[in-house]
Amino acid sequence: METRCRIFESRFLHLFMVLLLSFPSISTSVGNEDKMFDEMSLNIQDKAALLMFKSQVRDPGQRLVWVGSGCVNWTGVGCSRWNGRVLALNLTGFNLSGQLHSSLCKLSSLETLNLSRNNLDGPIPACFGYFWNLKILDLSYNMFSGAIPNTLMKLSRLTNLDFAHNMFDEMLPYWIGNFSLKLQKLELGYNSFHGEIPEGLLYLKSLKFLDLSHNNLSGNLPDFGQSLEHLNLESNSFSGTLPCLSSSIDSLSLLNLAENSLEGGIPTCVSSLRALTHLNLSSNQLSYEISPRFVFSNRLIVMDLSYNRLSGYLPKKILESSEKSGLIVLDLSHNQFSGDIPLDFTELKSLQALFLSHNLLTGEIPSRIGNLTYLQVIDLSQNSLSGSIPLNFVGCFQLLALILNNNNLSGELQPELDALDSLKILDVSNNKISGQIPLTLAGCKSLEVVDLSYNNLSGPVNDALTKWSNLRYLSLAHNKFNGPLASWIFMFEAIQTIDLSGNMFSGNIPDGIFNVSLHFNNGNFNKGNPKVPLLDSKLSVVMGDDLHLNYNLSSTVMIDLSDNMLRGQIPDGLFNLHGLEYLNLSHNFLVGQIPANLQSMWSLKILDLSHNLLSGQVPENLSSLGNLTHLNLSFNYFSGIVNKTKGYWRFSGAFAGNPNLCVESSGSGDGCQTKARPAEPERAYEEGKEEGLISVWMFSVSACVSFYFVGVVLFCSSRTRNFMFETKD
Repeated sequence: METRCRIFESRFLHLFMVLLLSFPSISTSVGNEDKMFDEMSLNIQDKAALLMFKSQVRDPGQRLVWVGSGCVNWTGVGCSRWNGRVLALNLTGFNLSGQLHSSLCKLSSLETLNLSRNNLDGPIPACFGYFWNLKILDLSYNMFSGAIPNTLMKLSRLTNLDFAHNMFDEMLPYWIGNFSLKLQKLELGYNSFHGEIPEGLLYLKSLKFLDLSHNNLSGNLPDFGQSLEHLNLESNSFSGTLPCLSSSIDSLSLLNLAENSLEGGIPTCVSSLRALTHLNLSSNQLSYEISPRFVFSNRLIVMDLSYNRLSGYLPKKILESSEKSGLIVLDLSHNQFSGDIPLDFTELKSLQALFLSHNLLTGEIPSRIGNLTYLQVIDLSQNSLSGSIPLNFVGCFQLLALILNNNNLSGELQPELDALDSLKILDVSNNKISGQIPLTLAGCKSLEVVDLSYNNLSGPVNDALTKWSNLRYLSLAHNKFNGPLASWIFMFEAIQTIDLSGNMFSGNIPDGIFNVSLHFNNGNFNKGNPKVPLLDSKLSVVMGDDLHLNYNLSSTVMIDLSDNMLRGQIPDGLFNLHGLEYLNLSHNFLVGQIPANLQSMWSLKILDLSHNLLSGQVPENLSSLGNLTHLNLSFNYFSGIVNKTKGYWRFSGAFAGNPNLCVESSGSGDGCQTKARPAEPERAYEEGKEEGLISVWMFSVSACVSFYFVGVVLFCSSRTRNFMFETKD
């Protein structure tokens, strides 16, 4: 027995040693196998298909680096480790152009095909229907056109289909909701698809993500029978009323039905979507009041109901709990809401953007607005709000845009507003704000757009403005500012618009450095409507809940100093700005001639020098300004002849009220007639103020002398005395 045990131990020990010695070889074998997989040769048939595809497309960046026989050396190509067949082709963002060659269809083992973000065009090859194993097909952000081939209905294993941002203009395929029972994500946005949503798409149980936005789809907006997570039908022509989407009550996180033709009220069942984070119903025809039961879960991040016909009071309660609120964007602008701004809004502590503009709101701005410490943009413009600008705004220390224009606000600009050192846009125009610009506002060094026009502000313009080094737009128009203009007013590097019209500025236009501004001096900025700063301050909110302020300043490149009390000559430097499109110096007391370097203003579209005291001849090089569409030199003292061959007939009335100016007609050329300069009521008033008291005194003395003289003469007459003192018996 003992002998048998020893024999067993000896054999076990020998077997153990053999196994122990074999481990390195096993490890080496596994490593060699991985290396063998990495060096797996690309399937010959697939390699030929890829090279044919490469030869048919344009690759300006030489991104298609396909060399050698190993799959690992082929950029964007993924292969099977067992047989070298191509399983994935991902060429997104390679800047490829041209049409797809049918040779690509020989990659019969493909599971992923991503050609997005290129410049490929033409139709989709019909042979794409032979990708039997395809799960992901992404051709987005290209220029594909024509009809989607019906052969794609054979792709029964497809889970993701993305044809967004192309040029398809057919009806949605009838089979789009029936071809794959595994389809989870369908993106066809930013095309020109038309017709109605196929019925099969309404009941595809696997579908979670549907984006048909920015097409020409129409018909009544249907309800969906599956539990969607993402539904985007923005910018189509859907009509009817809002569905409840009850099948998605626990799953839908994004609902975007903006820019359609939906009518009726907003049903309270929409607020029952418990997973909803983003709701956008803007730019429809929704009406009626919002029900008090329209209350969402605290998951809601963005709510946009703007550009509708909603009325009544603003909803006091939007979320189940204000303390746990995650709402960052609330947009109820461009509706017909009335009444006060609810105090509950100041309890939405996470709020970063509040848009209530273009409504019928009254009352004062809540003083507790400073509670919104994360607020970045607030737009309360175009209402009937009263009272002063709350000092508590300084609590919103992250504020980027404060837009309060077109209300009935009064009071003064508080010096404490300098705490808003991140502020980029300050627009309080068209109110009743008085006082001066506080010196402390020099602390708002980030300001880019400042509009204080149409208020009752007064005093000189202090040099606090010089600290606004990023200034792009400045309007102090139609206030009561006075004093001389400082030379630094034209020396902002980024300035595009300066409007100081309708004030009481006096003295000369400073002969400063006008060409500091890139906009004034370049002439590459061809913008739109003068006098109106069109600010598009809508926010882009991405799914990651990041908020960015993007605004477009589409105002004309302009300088407007009209309707002031400026005197002296026009500085030469002002007429040397290549980029200036609008120059208005009218209704002042400017003298001298038009500077000779006028031809340098080749971007100029509007020039108004009317109602001044300018003299000399009209410069002939004025006709060389090819972009000029409006010219007004009326009511000055220009002299000489304006030749009919210069094309000035385009500017009707441009030379009226110049008594010594001969304007040839476009007819026979028989010369011209000069007319005396008509009296200008406002000019007569200005010039007559000093003589007014003397004239009244002279009239009074003359009247008294005449009265007594006539009285004495009559009294000396005997007939007059008899008549006056005659009595009747």
